[in-house]
Amino acid sequence: MERAAAIIHERLGEYIYSANDEPLELVTGQLLKKKKATVAIAESCTGGLISHRLTNISGSSDYLQMGVVVYSNRAKVDLLKIPQSVLDEHGAVSEQTARLMAKNVRELAGSTCGVSVTGIAGPTGGSADKPVGTVFIGVASAAGESVTQHRFFGGREQIKLMSSHMALNNLRKYILQN
Repeated sequence: MERAAAIIHERLGEYIYSANDEPLELVTGQLLKKKKATVAIAESCTGGLISHRLTNISGSSDYLQMGVVVYSNRAKVDLLKIPQSVLDEHGAVSEQTARLMAKNVRELAGSTCGVSVTGIAGPTGGSADKPVGTVFIGVASAAGESVTQHRFFGGREQIKLMSSHMALNNLRKYILQN
């Protein structure tokens, strides 16, 4: 059994976050604590779900500094200082907006890391270029920012859940790499 587990871990290592049925938010929080790092979250399509998941873990105040829901464009401009020109040119659901959301929430909170999620949870709001399920997730630190684009399927709640899970996993992987 141990040999099989070693082979699985060798092949799928980056995708395995726990062998003990620990939730991703606990594992990510433990990594933040271990690195003495903090995080700030800027959420749009997830509506606070990432912050909710992190705060379900006792002691999360050691690493979660801020969670903001910036659902409207006005909130993105007023709270996170996203230039209106970026929203006009690229849209709220874009790599550029996700990058600035992560960078700016990190700076606003003075945290080690910033995480952002912006997307279209549906069932309305999609287009040919950006269908329902299109989500951009940003992670920022002093070293820079990274953004991943995803296309999730399912209903609104499923898209929100998958987006929150991918955001936590992107943060986990980012912490492990830095």
